[in-house]
Amino acid sequence: MTKSPLACTPHDHDHCVSNALAEADTLCARSGVRLTALRKRVLELVWQSHKPLGAYDILAELSAQDGRRAAPPTVYRALDFLLENGLVHRIASLNAFIGCNHPEHPHQGQFLICRNCHTAIELEQPSISEAIDQAAHSVGFQVEGQTVEVVGLCAPCRSAA
Repeated sequence: MTKSPLACTPHDHDHCVSNALAEADTLCARSGVRLTALRKRVLELVWQSHKPLGAYDILAELSAQDGRRAAPPTVYRALDFLLENGLVHRIASLNAFIGCNHPEHPHQGQFLICRNCHTAIELEQPSISEAIDQAAHSVGFQVEGQTVEVVGLCAPCRSAA
């Protein structure tokens, strides 16, 4: 039997957030890039749950929780930085962002997205990326990036139904 992903099990979510922020500090320092206070705060907001968060949701949280009057371009620049440095993923179908579980090594995003509770579970299955690359290569297509999004019901939502 497969173990349930962390996003679907009760756990100390504050640990997820603090771990993600500490890892971001380390990775940015190692790469020689600045994790400004705003970038760090945006990352913290993205990690508040295992549900993807849109840029305008982040903007609203910044205003409500921090009293900041940040403009949309400011949030988008912070998100672009976090994307470029592998700290978050963009879920295109939801136009939202989620924290990366494995920022220490570059990889393609693969997600199981619950259509009911909107939890997104990041998979780390290199074989999926390899299969896509091989299929693309066989038809002469050069893959520049990939995000696989699979929609369904997570175990807790299936149990509740």
